[in-house]
Amino acid sequence: MIVCIAEKPSVARDIAEVLGAHTRKEGYIEGNGYQVTWTFGHLCTLKEPHEYTPNWKSWSLSSLPMIPPRFGIKLIENPTYERQFHVIEGLMQNADEIINCGDAGQEGELIQRWVMQKAGARCPVKRLWISSLTEEAIREGFSKLKDQTDFQSLYEAGLSRAMGDWLLGMNATRLYTIKYGQNKQVLSIGRVQTPTLALIVNRQLEIANFQPKQYWELKTNYRDTTFSALIRKSDEEIAAEEEKNGGKKKIDNPGIDPIANREEGEALVERIKDLPFVVTSVGKKDGKEYAPRLFDLTSLQVECNKKFAYSADETLKLIQSLYEKKVATYPRVDTTFLSDDIYPKCPGILKGLRDYEVLTAPLNGSTLPKSKKVFDNSKVTDHHAIIPTGVYAQNLTDMERRVYDLIARRFIAVFYPDCKISTTTVMGEVDKIEFKVTGKQIIEPGWRVVFAKDVKDSAEEKEDEDENVLPAFVKGESGPHIPDLNEKWTQPPRPFTEATLLRAMETAGKLVDNDELRDALKENGIGRPSTRAAIIETLFKRNYIRKERKNLIATPTGVELVQLIHEELLKSAELTGIWEKKLREIEKKTYDARQFLEELKQMVSEVVMSVLSDNTNRRITIQDAVAAKAEEKAKKEPKKRERKAASVPKEKKTVNNPDSLVGQPCPVCGKGTVIKGKTAYGCSEWRNGCTYRKNFE
Repeated sequence: MIVCIAEKPSVARDIAEVLGAHTRKEGYIEGNGYQVTWTFGHLCTLKEPHEYTPNWKSWSLSSLPMIPPRFGIKLIENPTYERQFHVIEGLMQNADEIINCGDAGQEGELIQRWVMQKAGARCPVKRLWISSLTEEAIREGFSKLKDQTDFQSLYEAGLSRAMGDWLLGMNATRLYTIKYGQNKQVLSIGRVQTPTLALIVNRQLEIANFQPKQYWELKTNYRDTTFSALIRKSDEEIAAEEEKNGGKKKIDNPGIDPIANREEGEALVERIKDLPFVVTSVGKKDGKEYAPRLFDLTSLQVECNKKFAYSADETLKLIQSLYEKKVATYPRVDTTFLSDDIYPKCPGILKGLRDYEVLTAPLNGSTLPKSKKVFDNSKVTDHHAIIPTGVYAQNLTDMERRVYDLIARRFIAVFYPDCKISTTTVMGEVDKIEFKVTGKQIIEPGWRVVFAKDVKDSAEEKEDEDENVLPAFVKGESGPHIPDLNEKWTQPPRPFTEATLLRAMETAGKLVDNDELRDALKENGIGRPSTRAAIIETLFKRNYIRKERKNLIATPTGVELVQLIHEELLKSAELTGIWEKKLREIEKKTYDARQFLEELKQMVSEVVMSVLSDNTNRRITIQDAVAAKAEEKAKKEPKKRERKAASVPKEKKTVNNPDSLVGQPCPVCGKGTVIKGKTAYGCSEWRNGCTYRKNFE
């Protein structure tokens, strides 16, 4: 009998249907020589410290660092999991062959391998490796089953990640909790969560410490067009540009010196206001804009956060659901490219997008373009970019439909012609002061029609606003103009949103707009596409961060924790990115898993020694779950009052006493208590930066 093991019951049902197994049993489906069973995600996990030695049960500094001589796995304590595991164990003990049908990724490999190890499986194992759950993809996958040994390095990378997280998380959490914690609350430290928290905290401190600087811009209006005076670059900017081009080209540096004060600016306005404006050159350059890249998981999460304010976790759940509904391909991917073998399938996929026939019709009957910006085998490893499968998308929720729409339109757009643009640059001069204006005009929209106005794409609308079509200027023309001096202030960096935090995690803190540069930095990103959403959710659950509209704000506890940690290894996105790179190299067989673990053990030992030698007697105030409950209570209170008031006859309605909030723990910082002001309730910690405020009703 051949035993197939999937990661979820729903996936097992799809596989069983294709294999012709229709007899339902307790915990599996049987038929046609197959027994198809399933896990519920992780059934097994690494053992707890006390399961290695009883001495590690109590939290004490003397027991650190805890480094097991050999890691072990155990079944997660859950009656449903235990019952299902015993079914799997019985099937595997009697199997002639096992087919691992787990999710085709690092985590999926780890989940199934641990279950097989725990079940004592000894027969040959094959691997099903597919990128979508359509019947066609499952059949094709079973016709090309791979040997389990082909995925040994993938398993080793997943195992190294799990053991590395255990070593650092268990030791650092106990170390910091005992040394610096209060109120018997746990201070959670993690290999990825702490550097991620540090990104948010550091940005917040940058904003808090930002000193705005005043500056002035000289502009002038000629023929209803606003020209800006050229400003000379600083020596540092020139040096940086020269270094960039290797000193091959001398950098021109025209323009006036930056305007340091209002008097200087007003003197320039006086100097030029009565002199004619002369157009000195008109340059026109035709160019192309390429269609947006296909989605990887991170870029999809970024887009959904920007457009719909979905959290990273919500987007992951939605795209996972679309995958399981067979309408989208495997979601946990970090490439925006397709492999060459997908190209012949593309006409069929486009044909399946029945709700988008207006957009796909122009592509029918013609050979689809095969651009290297879309199809590139060298940029695809385990899986390709997220695209529709071509299965008709029906019975989707509104949220799923929005995500599907983004994926479908991106896919259609890459087969459309490039958008042709014309950029015009006009230079002018008044009394040797040079002015410039640039205008962009769309000549042929190409792929832009796929993202037309009717989809209410705010980003596209903004781009359209930026298109500045200029009147026809002729070199040598001149005339009157109206100069103006604009007062400006330098702006602080913006707080992170989930979208910008995901980008920062992807590039280890280096925020870049260029796609090629971002690809290069992905190697050193922190976390994996599949785990970043969970890391952000963990920071919320630990009360280290909160959300203020779309902005992510570190709580006082989160700020204190990062400021308390002196060991750069624990909070540096760059260093964490280096470990992530090594994990990817383990997957590619270019780095040894044992060496990675030895380095981590050494690092953990150094961190323990460093913290133990700290004699400053510092302490951290921990925002515990009480604060979270108080916040939840504060949110529910008005609704409760409304319901109560609604149930009272009009003549008997009384005014509720909102002063019941006074003295409650602050729902924002958890450190202070709610106090009553003149017009609103606030927090007793308001002087220390707590922003809680609730207006009187």
